[in-house]
Amino acid sequence: MGCIKALPARRGSGARTSSCTMCATIDQCPTRIEETSPIVLRYKTPYFKASARVVMPPIPRHETWVVGWIQACNQMEFFNTYSDLGMSSWELPDLREGRVKAISDSDGVSYPWYGNTTETVTLVGPTNKISRFSVSMNDNFYPSVTWAVPVSDSNVPLLTRIKRDQSFTTWLVAMNTTTKEKIILQTIKWRMRVDIEVDPLQLLGQRARLVGRTQQEQPRILSRMEPIPPNALVKPNANDAQVLMWRPKRGPPLVVIPPK
Repeated sequence: MGCIKALPARRGSGARTSSCTMCATIDQCPTRIEETSPIVLRYKTPYFKASARVVMPPIPRHETWVVGWIQACNQMEFFNTYSDLGMSSWELPDLREGRVKAISDSDGVSYPWYGNTTETVTLVGPTNKISRFSVSMNDNFYPSVTWAVPVSDSNVPLLTRIKRDQSFTTWLVAMNTTTKEKIILQTIKWRMRVDIEVDPLQLLGQRARLVGRTQQEQPRILSRMEPIPPNALVKPNANDAQVLMWRPKRGPPLVVIPPK
């Protein structure tokens, strides 16, 4: 587990400071493969987890601050190969083509925050005491991948490989809800990789196996704060922006599931 006691993060006015102690980890267990459905293979990755104990100074004015987690996807490769016919791929077109540096990974409701339960704390001023509290978040992958080619009417299993590689940046941020002033308290970088080999000729329950590394690299808590790209703060989030493509070995690519 990576833990760090952050140096004080200075308010914009320079008059007050806030500080935090943070831990970030990815569970040291392998990705679990589920072969119970004749329609889809499912896999569940270990969890990325982050938590922080935060100390905030008194708020002398009538203002509201929210402290919590903002996360963005920086890179995504997600390919499902079907024998020699082609592959399906989940893609973020703006990210893939370099039009943006990051896509929001908000829950789709609480922009720009990752979530609004354990992920954020709201402080309403004026207060005359120091505030001490904790915020936490977790994230993992638990998708379904069809055994058959996604653009075919056939149910014949042809899936032979699943490869996924995604990178994220996670920020602990204090934000003034009125002025939108943002104080970045800490920055985390993390990555999740999955590589599954499939023999579609085997019986259901015996087709897939995990290959490559069985444990994920641990997150990195950066020694310097990294700025938040504008796209990480607004719609769309990654789930709404992603597109499922079918890229055959022969012929033009097809959009299977468009962005929302």
